Amino acid sequence: MSGLDAWVTAAGRELGLDPAEVPTKAVLDVARDVAHGVLRPGAPVTAYMMGLAVGRGADAADVADRLSELALSWPGPTS
Repeated sequence: MSGLDAWVTAAGRELGLDPAEVPTKAVLDVARDVAHGVLRPGAPVTAYMMGLAVGRGADAADVADRLSELALSWPGPTS
């Protein structure tokens, strides 16, 4: 188990979430796309927004795809 897997398991347990339901790769991919294509502080905020959308019933894979597409089409990193 990697350090990230251990953290997701512990944090999930703390929050009453099943770690198997956490789309870790999708969240990391979106965070990377936003951090590099938009701006670094946007990555955690976008991950939070992704969680809100999924918590309201959106499909995690669809949300991740849409946000990554938006970030990759962004005019460029802003300061």
